[in-house]
Amino acid sequence: MSIAEIVAVLGGAKTFRRRIRTTDDLARQVRSGLPASTIALLADTLSLRRTQVAERLSIPPRTLSRRLATQSRLTHEESDRTLRMARVVALAQEILGSSEKASRWINSPNRALAGSRPFDLLDTDVGVRSVEEVLERIAYGVYS
Repeated sequence: MSIAEIVAVLGGAKTFRRRIRTTDDLARQVRSGLPASTIALLADTLSLRRTQVAERLSIPPRTLSRRLATQSRLTHEESDRTLRMARVVALAQEILGSSEKASRWINSPNRALAGSRPFDLLDTDVGVRSVEEVLERIAYGVYS
């Protein structure tokens, strides 16, 4: 998975004023705060409501509404969590072959994750790593 794929999940050129080519560029964006609109883009990609994505990222619904209305940025921590979710979405799209298949997989209970939906585990780093491990096993054809 490339930086370009992660940036595409977050909205690409529509979201970022400068071109993001390296991990340093992306880290700078996260430190300065991603646009709140990235939450809406993630929600659309995952076929979920914005409030569901915001809740998973520990952003109160009213805070998200206010930031979207004023076109504000997320905090450093919120941006980091958003980037982690976008990274998983980009990886799922790459391995499963399409945005629709990735969305369906992320929102479906998974036996390899003890019956949890991958989306439900994206609120912690440990959960993100578990989901990434399952995706890697799928990529390599390992039964799980």
